[in-house]
Amino acid sequence: MAQTQFENVDISEFFDRQELPSKEDGIIVFTQKQQDMFDAVLPHLRDANPDRFETFLTRIDDLNGLARAIARFPSLLERHRLAGGERTPDSLIDSLIEHQDEGDSLLQLPSKASLGKGFLIAKIHTFSSLSKIAKNIGEDEKKVNDLRNEAVTMMFSLLAEDVYLNCLRDKSIDLDLRRQMAMSLLLLWEHRNDEAIEQIAPVLQSVWTARRKLAPAFGTMMGTSELIMISMQMDEAWTNFIKERLNEPMVSQAMEEFLFGISYEQINALREILRGQGIKAIGRDEVSKFLGVHVKTDAGLDYRDFYSMYTLRRDNARARSRLNVPGPKKTLEDYFIQFVMKSNKEKQNNDSFAR
Repeated sequence: MAQTQFENVDISEFFDRQELPSKEDGIIVFTQKQQDMFDAVLPHLRDANPDRFETFLTRIDDLNGLARAIARFPSLLERHRLAGGERTPDSLIDSLIEHQDEGDSLLQLPSKASLGKGFLIAKIHTFSSLSKIAKNIGEDEKKVNDLRNEAVTMMFSLLAEDVYLNCLRDKSIDLDLRRQMAMSLLLLWEHRNDEAIEQIAPVLQSVWTARRKLAPAFGTMMGTSELIMISMQMDEAWTNFIKERLNEPMVSQAMEEFLFGISYEQINALREILRGQGIKAIGRDEVSKFLGVHVKTDAGLDYRDFYSMYTLRRDNARARSRLNVPGPKKTLEDYFIQFVMKSNKEKQNNDSFAR
């Protein structure tokens, strides 16, 4: 069988012919940081596995093609005359805030928002795939971790989209802050890049990592204090959040759900079971046996585990809010992102006043 011949490709030339779109062009296919990651790994991949290298270049071409197709849909940041009437960024923000019906809002969102989510998911998988390939070909560990962490950061953009929509429904939040969140949501939909999340993602990822290193004793609050002590050394925003908000019942309940990996209802049921049997505490591997149902209390560092457990907590919180029953009505991520955005807004206002 004849060997397939591969022509050597200069990776810099490949990227030269695929210019990174500016923010005015719509979706940001690759940020400069992301392109630098590719530049650092792909030449090694080309030499180590030419076949996989060519496959990966095709994947990048596909992402660019998908971004170009989405860019043809009307911009969310400009004025347009559509079938339903004139749409401006302000009118779209008003609609997002004022018309928040119960149930899934998928069909009420702009096409660009839904299509862009698919693009972002494909991009997340692309970076995750490249991190695994890089590891398999013996690439430097830092480069592998950088690719993996970039996939996680993009996953937080998906999470942020949920959080923004949740907060827009919450009339207890100041209207100005909700309008700011709505604007952040439009920017996220338009460019599939969120600068605020780049600030928040490393903090939540670090808390998640700290959570996995602990062995909380179910039936007590043992473990929570350790998580707080570890995480308070990581970031000023998180430290301030813990100090200012953790004394609120809803926030502390959301923290428990995040820490223990089971719902507020299951935490209370487990406490009652253990109290009735005179057992002070159990480990993670015993939770399913005592509750009588399989629960995944321990998840890995994979971005899919984080997002899966987040969405479970999100759906439970939404159900409690809708049914008006006890328990946290938001996730820990909801409370933290809202806190950071409010703090940033106050800082901007103070800076403007000082000038």
